Amino acid sequence: MTATSKQEPPTPTENPVVGVVADAPADAAEAVEVAAKRRKAATATGSVASVAEVVTTEAPATTKAAKAKPATQPNNVRKLRQAAMMSKAELARRAGVSPLTIDRVESGCPCRMDTKRKILEALGLKPEAREQVFGPDIDQA
Repeated sequence: MTATSKQEPPTPTENPVVGVVADAPADAAEAVEVAAKRRKAATATGSVASVAEVVTTEAPATTKAAKAKPATQPNNVRKLRQAAMMSKAELARRAGVSPLTIDRVESGCPCRMDTKRKILEALGLKPEAREQVFGPDIDQA
């Protein structure tokens, strides 16, 4: 080739990455690893089926469903707050916690004993009402 001639880039006959994004990894390190496997498989065979096989068989199993969420336990905080005609923000202000904490507690997420105590006091209840509000402690089983 001479210096004046232009080299045309090769035109791919197939796009090996189309349609295989369904198993996208959760973090950047896994994304780099999966992308490298895709490139290697695509250049080795050039077929879409082989890339799909690499992604589905060798991709790490970290999807949103695979990540463990903390166990939720139903409670009566929302019912008691609504019976007292209090907003989440008002209960949070009275308890000295964030509104996000109140939202999490009402949805059944676990919280610290101190947070439970603060919520009980903000609702005007005594600590003895803990089991009626939050349910039985799974730690004391």
